[in-house]
Amino acid sequence: MFHPLTPFFKPQNVALIGASDKVDSVGRTLLLNLLDKSFQGKIFPVNLSRKEILGQRTFSKIADIPYPIDLAVIATPASGVPSLIEECLQANVKSVIIISAGFKEIGPKGIQLESEILQILKKGTLRVIGPNCLGVMNPLNSLNATFAEAMAKPGNVAFISQSGALCTSILDWSLQENVGFSAFISIGSMLDIDWGDLIEYLGEDPDTHSIVIYMESIGNAHSFLKAAKKVSPKKPIIVLKAGRTQAAAKAAASHTGSITGSDEVLDAAFRRVGVLRVKRIAELFYMTEVLAKQPLPKGPRLTIVTNAGGPGVLATDSLISEGGKLSELSEDILKELDETLPAAWSHHNPIDILGDADPERYSRALQIAAKDTKSDGLLVILTPQAMTEPSDTARQLIPYAKKTDKPVLASWMGGKDVAEGNALLNAAEISTFLYPDTAAQVFHYMWQYSENLQSLQETLSCCGQGVSEKTDPKKVSCQIQAIRKTGRLLLTEVESKEVLKAYQIPTNETRIAHNETEAAQIAEEIGFPVVLKIYSETITHKTDIGGVKLNLNTPEEVRTAFQEIKTSVSEKAKAGDFLGVTVQAMIQKEAYELILGASPDPQFGPVMLFGMGGQLVEIFRDHALGLPPLSPNLARRMMEQTKIYKGLQGVRGRKAVDLEKLECLLVNFSQMIIDQPLIKEIDINPLLVSSDLILAVDARIVLYDQNISEKELSKYQGVFFRGD
Repeated sequence: MFHPLTPFFKPQNVALIGASDKVDSVGRTLLLNLLDKSFQGKIFPVNLSRKEILGQRTFSKIADIPYPIDLAVIATPASGVPSLIEECLQANVKSVIIISAGFKEIGPKGIQLESEILQILKKGTLRVIGPNCLGVMNPLNSLNATFAEAMAKPGNVAFISQSGALCTSILDWSLQENVGFSAFISIGSMLDIDWGDLIEYLGEDPDTHSIVIYMESIGNAHSFLKAAKKVSPKKPIIVLKAGRTQAAAKAAASHTGSITGSDEVLDAAFRRVGVLRVKRIAELFYMTEVLAKQPLPKGPRLTIVTNAGGPGVLATDSLISEGGKLSELSEDILKELDETLPAAWSHHNPIDILGDADPERYSRALQIAAKDTKSDGLLVILTPQAMTEPSDTARQLIPYAKKTDKPVLASWMGGKDVAEGNALLNAAEISTFLYPDTAAQVFHYMWQYSENLQSLQETLSCCGQGVSEKTDPKKVSCQIQAIRKTGRLLLTEVESKEVLKAYQIPTNETRIAHNETEAAQIAEEIGFPVVLKIYSETITHKTDIGGVKLNLNTPEEVRTAFQEIKTSVSEKAKAGDFLGVTVQAMIQKEAYELILGASPDPQFGPVMLFGMGGQLVEIFRDHALGLPPLSPNLARRMMEQTKIYKGLQGVRGRKAVDLEKLECLLVNFSQMIIDQPLIKEIDINPLLVSSDLILAVDARIVLYDQNISEKELSKYQGVFFRGD
């Protein structure tokens, strides 16, 4: 079936608008590249003032070409591009690459040009890559519609880059390293065709086995996530995203809103659609190679076999610093190794089999290590020493790598002495690395990718599930709409807790007192000690204005606290913000303070936050982000990303928290976010948890403004529950 992007990669007739014979010009380089004898298509140069260029007949305009044009490449000044796009549309050209710069990157004038082009494109089906790009290569049919100096080698990796300069650097590197491509694409500023369009096309391309991306901005996030969610189960998508700096929201009414940042959210989104994010250019291609050769690990535990202690330590440091784990050798494995190896072996993982290890010793150690059920992968390190035989040792490793369903990586360290061994391993599809720390990091990336794919399957299986038959989303929606119609966007603490209770999120009894006598009476009914908090329809952060008083033990203390809160609010805010106080029992159990919240990301929709709570939540910044909806497994993975999770499992005499109940609470919370699109920001802080307690003792909900349209509101509804 015809795909609208096929003409970019498999054109029969190509027009070059802006062809030139001026030395070192873009128009000349493009024409020379297109005229490569290996390309079987026809090339038609277009130039207003020349009848012939480089021996080729030229045409003054695209309408004069007597053949249907599949692909037009434009390399002219930006100001004239809109009219050229109009001409292409009228001539029924199928696709256009705009090489020209001078668009939105230069400011308002360039933005206006892009707007004009978009209006023209709405008239038909013409698609555009660019502007401000290097162009497109298809090494498999020798199409080189770029102004790069060389043609990429053919292969099965599709490379897409937002940076033309990086494209040329990668191209030089790939020629040196003998890396081949099924497509080589400079996407430019994504006026029309974006990441999602290309990922979807390449996902169906039988010649492409993996997709590698250098990204500066995600553009249409919904398009990217929708395509990645569809393609990643079939083909690896590996992304190097520039700009990891957090850009927190400048003005937010919730702790969550002030914490979430676009790069953190991007990581969470990538995880949910099965995309692997790496940090360095080399890692893009390491991962492309290793994912093509090796099975994915089923867990994060790596076993290291080495003939030198130092490299084993380097690999361990690299693994642990990235969040990976060393496998713990079982008693049976230790016993077998003791019986096989010299007495001076390390007796732990890394398994140091000593510098005089010959191929037979390696073989025996590998045989034992490979069958360890507590290990998810194997890294074999060899340093060339006087008695080492790198090639024979490589031959010993190959059979074990083929027998196991775990990934096996190798680091044969050195130069010419280990070259043959490296060649043998690579031929047997065992990825080799010059340095063991790189290999350990690659293993951890493999586990991350495996987890991401599992998360994607969780997404597919859990979408659309409700939380409980007891929950009535419509009733909650009516309550929220009624509050919103009054013009109020901030729910009181009592109202917020009512919403939580509707989704089976336990809250403490919270009663309102409008004067100090009423407060003292309620306190006596509840039982001391109690907590007083400001009751307000306008105050968001209670502690900032002295609006919380803890551990009150007598009616007199309650009355005094009431007056202190009232006075403090008058001084630090406005007297009209004070409507009374809420009275709650003081929780005296030893418990962890957590935060659970959600706020909107302009690109990805609602984002959940879980982590260590309390007043210093922004200081400690121990949190994880996730995109709803959650399944229990996704909720657990979200918790596992935090440091506080270790404490929740039980430490220093504290019993473990009921993690299954906490999972359910997160799942219910995520469903609430989906069911109630008018909720803009929400915090539960603190959420108190212990071995026998899970309780939301404070909550804050902020609604979207009444003036927001349904169309605008839909932008904030995440890709995972739009039915895509």
